[in-house]
Amino acid sequence: MSASPQFVPPCCPVSAKAVPVGGGWLHEVKFDGYRVQIHKTGNDVTIYSRNGHIFTPRFETIAYLLRDLPARSVILDGEIVASDRSGVPNFARLHLRSGSADALHLWCFDLLALNGRGWRHQPLEKRQDRLQGLLQRFDCPAVKASEPFTDGVKLLRVAERMKLEGVVSKRRGTAYSSGDCRDWRKVKTNAWREANRERWRMFERV
Repeated sequence: MSASPQFVPPCCPVSAKAVPVGGGWLHEVKFDGYRVQIHKTGNDVTIYSRNGHIFTPRFETIAYLLRDLPARSVILDGEIVASDRSGVPNFARLHLRSGSADALHLWCFDLLALNGRGWRHQPLEKRQDRLQGLLQRFDCPAVKASEPFTDGVKLLRVAERMKLEGVVSKRRGTAYSSGDCRDWRKVKTNAWREANRERWRMFERV
């Protein structure tokens, strides 16, 4: 199935060996899940994969929750994550259709459009602030905004300790740009790469 004409090719972070430092960057946890783009118009919700394929039937519980999002229309960029019993993201559980819907969460990290107005040209911090406000009003435990941090090195240490995938660093003041973007940089934790060694070989180095 081809991508919808409304689908926005996502902004893709480039791999980096180290987290960038300095006040010009904000940093977020990199979640180990499926990158998705959410389109809501009225009560109609469509979930797209990172390539623009329809994911709505696969994650219909998330789509149903998003019908009540307090916006006439919205486009969100995010990641759907399945967690194990300890709350740690578990990529394998995304493939289990029999898995509990309670384990699924949508972490949103960017706002592309809201109520008919495009937001991609707005600076990163303004998009994040508006997104945080929207999801705070929504107040849904399964749908959360990814929190930005100013100390990426410290965040990577925490991610390493918790065996999370890594950190995505984003340059302040930048617009949302489709395709590979050096203003977004990702660093994987050693713990994640060790635990996912075979998957890393197959998919991450191609």
